[in-house]
Amino acid sequence: MNVPLLFNRSLLKLHRDRSVLYHFEIQDIFQQCTDRLLERLDDINRSFEFALEIGGRGYVSSYLKNRKIKVISADLSADLVSINVNSKICMDEEFLPFKSGCFDLVIANFNLHWINDLPGTLLQIRRILKPDGLFLAAIPILPTLSLLRTVMAEVEMEYCGAVLPHISPLPDLRSCASLMQRAGFALPTIDKEAIEIVYRSSLALFRDLRWAGETNSLQMHQAYFAKKTLFAEFIARLETFKPIKVDINFAILTGWSPDASQPQPLKPGQFKMSLEEALRNK
Repeated sequence: MNVPLLFNRSLLKLHRDRSVLYHFEIQDIFQQCTDRLLERLDDINRSFEFALEIGGRGYVSSYLKNRKIKVISADLSADLVSINVNSKICMDEEFLPFKSGCFDLVIANFNLHWINDLPGTLLQIRRILKPDGLFLAAIPILPTLSLLRTVMAEVEMEYCGAVLPHISPLPDLRSCASLMQRAGFALPTIDKEAIEIVYRSSLALFRDLRWAGETNSLQMHQAYFAKKTLFAEFIARLETFKPIKVDINFAILTGWSPDASQPQPLKPGQFKMSLEEALRNK
């Protein structure tokens, strides 16, 4: 099945390699998001033995290791995953190099939004999970970076007469739910979280995006984005919104690999009481 290639994975790898140099500069932001993700794991009364961390910055793997869970960290960037002190592997998240049913926990932390065939990757994740294994992920969603998108679009319409792609297209909450159902996860749950960051200058916002490895990796990357006049206008227009408030909106996805032991919905006709009777008896 042909999948449209939205992202240049080689360019993404370069950006993630570069982000290693600034890992400690933006770790507070990633740690806050990771803490929200791992709160869901704390709520699950279940023990895990062998986990895969997709997104190799090490926040998740350190947490799991402290709980005596054997974990492998994986990332597209060998440089980025090398900062992890735990077991690690450099891999392409679009082609998971693991046999079926080898993990009872897979956690993906802020990197699924750069995958071309996300439904295919979710199917692969479900495949490598043992029956009744848990998948937990954090993925940025709309309206993250809405101010930046709006300003760029306005400036480009004035200077170029067209809006060009610069920021990764992100799913919304409903799309995330559809993706989990399409991949066949049992008991899927989708929650929304948001973290607000306030910048004193627009340059600080662009700096953090660069340091995080989150700059433009689209196939339709426009080289003239670097033109000084256009970039200067982006900066000037953003400065009118100071202090610049940026919301990181993200979905936390929870789903289980199907297993016969899990609760199953009743089929039509199996209910002991009609909805009308249940409401009448309340």
